[in-house]
Amino acid sequence: MLRIAVQSKGRLYEDTMALLAEAGIKIPSSKRTLLVESTNFPVEVLYLRDDDIPQSVATGVADLGIVGKNELEERGEDAEIIRPLGFSKCRLSLAIPKSVDYPGLQWFEGKKIATSYPNILRRFMQEKGIKAEIHVITGSVEISPGIGLADAIFDIVSSGGTLVSNNLREVEVVMKSEALLVGYKGMGEEKRETLEELLFRIEAVKNAEDKKYVLMNVPTDKLDDVVAVLPGMKSPTVMPLATPGWSSVHTVIDEKSFWQIISRLKELGAEGILVVPVEKMIL
Repeated sequence: MLRIAVQSKGRLYEDTMALLAEAGIKIPSSKRTLLVESTNFPVEVLYLRDDDIPQSVATGVADLGIVGKNELEERGEDAEIIRPLGFSKCRLSLAIPKSVDYPGLQWFEGKKIATSYPNILRRFMQEKGIKAEIHVITGSVEISPGIGLADAIFDIVSSGGTLVSNNLREVEVVMKSEALLVGYKGMGEEKRETLEELLFRIEAVKNAEDKKYVLMNVPTDKLDDVVAVLPGMKSPTVMPLATPGWSSVHTVIDEKSFWQIISRLKELGAEGILVVPVEKMIL
């Protein structure tokens, strides 16, 4: 049985549990139990603090972990990165008070920077040849400049709203982060077989993200023009209708280009366009 370490609460927890549910893996809800076994798949979930996950995977306490790239980089643990998961995206950035003029990275020379990620920041400053004083804080880093504890901060930025509310502005993006599926390098063959089945399910879920299944009726004499517009996975499915001169066309469209494509299809005479969300896609 595979043991997966996941964050015990927060946004990463919510995104992780949603992914497992989409993959058909049922995990009983339990706020008091640290280790919970799935009812329909050979996996158990170990709930941990996010900063404990890299070590638990690297040492084999857990076979897998879902953790932010930022935490994995900060802890420096030797775990195998199996695949990025595309959610819980953020960035680690340097931010300074809005009122301060910023000429460039040299501004940080000799400055005091508050952060919960001292290792990543230290490596970055060494690469850039800048000597700064790093002040480690585990709580609300963003308040440090306002109370005179630091000149700047190095912290996670998602929407940037927290910076704005603390009169700070982002001046340098040091690294981008997202959730990663990581694994124990010494995992046995039997567990790797279970991992392959888990990855198959995850791929099916991720492939379907932002995809729409589209069905429409098209004049047969416009089929070539319609097919030329469609960015289907391979080629659209075309079937004749009972009404002479008309065909039914089925395809998958990426949501980011959906409205532009639909507008063009209508211009070509497509009618009865039906749009259906895609839950899983197996390539």
